[in-house]
Amino acid sequence: MAQKKTDYGNESISALKGADRVRKRPGVIFGSNDIVGCQHAVFEILSNAIDEAREGHGDVITVTRYADHSIEVEDFGRGCPVDWNEKEQKYNWELVFCELYAGGKYGTGGDNYEFSLGLNGLGSCATQYASEFFDAVIHRDGTEYTLHFEKGENIGGLKKEPWSGKKTGSKFHWKPDLEVFTDIDIPLDYFTDVIKRQAVVNSGILFRLRNEVVPGKFETTEFKYENGIVDYVGEIAGENALTQPVFWQGERKGRDRADLPDYKVKLSVCFCFSNTVQRIEHYHNSSWLEHGGSPEKALKSAFVSAIDGWLRQNGKYQKNESRLSWGDVEDCLVLVSNNFSTQTSYENQTKKSITNKFIQDAMAEFLKSQMEVYFIENPFDAQKIAEQVLVNKRSRETAEKTRLNLKKKLTGSMDISNRVQKFVDCRTKDVDRRELYIVEGDSALGSVKQSRDPEYQGIMPVRGKILNCLKAELSRIFKSEIITDLMKVLGCGVEVTDKKAKELAAFDLANLRWSKIVICTDADVDGFQIRTLILAMLHRLTPTLIREGYVYIAESPLYEITYKEKTWFAYSDKEKNDIVNGELAGKKCVINRSKGLGENDPEMMALTTMNPATRRLIKVMPEDVALTDQVFDLLLGDDLAGRKSHIAENGYKYLEMADIS
Repeated sequence: MAQKKTDYGNESISALKGADRVRKRPGVIFGSNDIVGCQHAVFEILSNAIDEAREGHGDVITVTRYADHSIEVEDFGRGCPVDWNEKEQKYNWELVFCELYAGGKYGTGGDNYEFSLGLNGLGSCATQYASEFFDAVIHRDGTEYTLHFEKGENIGGLKKEPWSGKKTGSKFHWKPDLEVFTDIDIPLDYFTDVIKRQAVVNSGILFRLRNEVVPGKFETTEFKYENGIVDYVGEIAGENALTQPVFWQGERKGRDRADLPDYKVKLSVCFCFSNTVQRIEHYHNSSWLEHGGSPEKALKSAFVSAIDGWLRQNGKYQKNESRLSWGDVEDCLVLVSNNFSTQTSYENQTKKSITNKFIQDAMAEFLKSQMEVYFIENPFDAQKIAEQVLVNKRSRETAEKTRLNLKKKLTGSMDISNRVQKFVDCRTKDVDRRELYIVEGDSALGSVKQSRDPEYQGIMPVRGKILNCLKAELSRIFKSEIITDLMKVLGCGVEVTDKKAKELAAFDLANLRWSKIVICTDADVDGFQIRTLILAMLHRLTPTLIREGYVYIAESPLYEITYKEKTWFAYSDKEKNDIVNGELAGKKCVINRSKGLGENDPEMMALTTMNPATRRLIKVMPEDVALTDQVFDLLLGDDLAGRKSHIAENGYKYLEMADIS
């Protein structure tokens, strides 16, 4: 039992001040301290430039990605006020760059910005605080203002020089600090995606992306959508859409609660129906609502209600046929909404979802009424939409009925009624990112769960040693709950043609829910045996997963070598000897045999086993099936004592011979 600490008194409470408010807790502002949080800092600065341009102050925004991982955002707006503020009795640069919750977007009259993306007065200050350096160059009032910050501290104060140029605007150049973020190498794809989205929802503004490929050499890409979301929907749907893009816009005024003041919302939606592509994106004040919120709920309610009403009025349902669902509509819909409001309730600072009740109600009413008119004025399109939605609905119901008739449902929806015990899913639905860690036991489950990235890493624990699938009959294999649970989680079915498996789901690689299947066991005799049994199961039931390179082994360290306050991890005796006799030669270091996975600290697990940047994964690559069968027979034969002895003596060799990924 841990020893209780008794020194929790009045002096134990402290407050973070100045830059430490961000530097020590970046996740509070940016959502996390990893690359995603670092990316959000870029969006905060870009948001301010967009707000200026959308208000009619400048129509060009330039973003530069430098080779040293620094970033620059330049606009040609009015220029951020940085000089003396009589009202606040401070310089504006202190308010903007050194005060959280300070800025020009708190006024109630909308004098500065009617519809603002940068809303909370956090972004410029928080980004400055989280940077190794932050430089501001501002042109306004015939003056060039410059500021320089290092690690949250201003160096040299505000400098002013006369400026004779005609253009005004702000230019910010900063480098995210590795003392704040775990990773600052923001990929080019992030910049391309974000800037393109902003060009889509801010029609007529030219966004210029400069990427420094080598020092001093830049590749430039420009994004501009003259007709905004209309051009974008047409681009997504292509020439063979079922219906042509339709654009609606309107304005509403209301309140989220009876005792709150009214605010204004401008609604705009463009959509078409397609039987080849599907895409739905919601934007609010030009921020992409990745997690939806109010607009998503409004869309589901309005479109299902309107299409269902048309089907009923025109007798398109068969007798006793059930009502359509949102999924039936979603599967053939390409839609982008781009709304703006003078008051916005974001779910958090990362602005990926909004919760305004009035916006939800206003958008639902707007869409439903527009759909009713659209169906009346476009009967031919209404007919095509109805037919496609019914095809989706009936195909779904047929597939569902087929699944329900299977005695062993190894694929399908992982809903509450079909949930696998103790399986821990990840958040993303992007199969190309999802990773499944197969671990042994509840203690390892707990350790891996604390050290994983829940965005894309799922966990499936196995309890004890599973059945030897090379020797067991299929009827026995599929009575094993551990095996069938794992097959459900994989989602791809099984590759067996035996008559005992005739009612099981046939293998389909397209249904695999994961990009990597990682076997994660202790680095001891029992761990090697469990790993071998899992590999044998996959080799027997889903050999394609091994052949196509989806199966990996997480290599866990055998030794922890400590000298002073630094730790090295060795994954074999050879590595241990190399470290001790090389870098640490002659130094008195402490060598400990690594603990089981369940006893490891989360930080150590994240570093050695979970983090793609530092972990070691071994891709399982059987080049000869016959040889693979021989190896499995050796490891899973009837001689238990001999197998344990062989694994104990030779297990590490297989790790060192393997293909490291």
